[in-house]
Amino acid sequence: MNRITIILSFALSMILLTGCSKSTSFQPEKSNNYKVVNRTLLKPTDGINIISVDAKEGAGLVIIQDEQFSNGTIELELRGENKPGQSFVGFAFNIQDDETNECVYFRPFNFRSEDANRRSHSVQYVYHPEYPWKRLRDNHEGVYESEFDRRPDPDSWFKVKIMVDPTHVNVIDSETNEELLKVKRLATQSTETIGYWVGHNSSGQFKNLKLSRS
Repeated sequence: MNRITIILSFALSMILLTGCSKSTSFQPEKSNNYKVVNRTLLKPTDGINIISVDAKEGAGLVIIQDEQFSNGTIELELRGENKPGQSFVGFAFNIQDDETNECVYFRPFNFRSEDANRRSHSVQYVYHPEYPWKRLRDNHEGVYESEFDRRPDPDSWFKVKIMVDPTHVNVIDSETNEELLKVKRLATQSTETIGYWVGHNSSGQFKNLKLSRS
């Protein structure tokens, strides 16, 4: 194989690799990038490029209107609060309407609980509204939720990876690279719409979103 052939082969390989996986970091700048559902965006007090929302009854969404995602890896940092029953923060994908989505979310108030059962409810996968957390816990206890083994500070930022393929969702602690949860998806992919998610009576903060599509 001559030198020109080697160079061309290398260039073709790089093109193919680039086409198979596209990675982008999303830096929020303008509020009109979003569709905000049942929440109000707040001005961050401790940094730029932070999405911050208030607490209200019911779940809330901040839909990212200029990004699409179906399969690959979602990386982001989240911050909730150590308020039992009032801090649910996560990320939604396959959003079909304001109430229908797949979601991975966290209960920071359970991260360091002295009750092992509560700690086992720290990480959650759901498919709203057909498969909410209670239906899954009642019928499949210990399958769609798990402990956050590192037990982060419930009032501090924590970083995770959410890996999505056509059949499964895998949640990874970015700091330790340990698997937190792996589940079979309860919905088939129908949209590429994504967004930040908060639960009933919950505020939340989000930053450093990175999407790697496959």
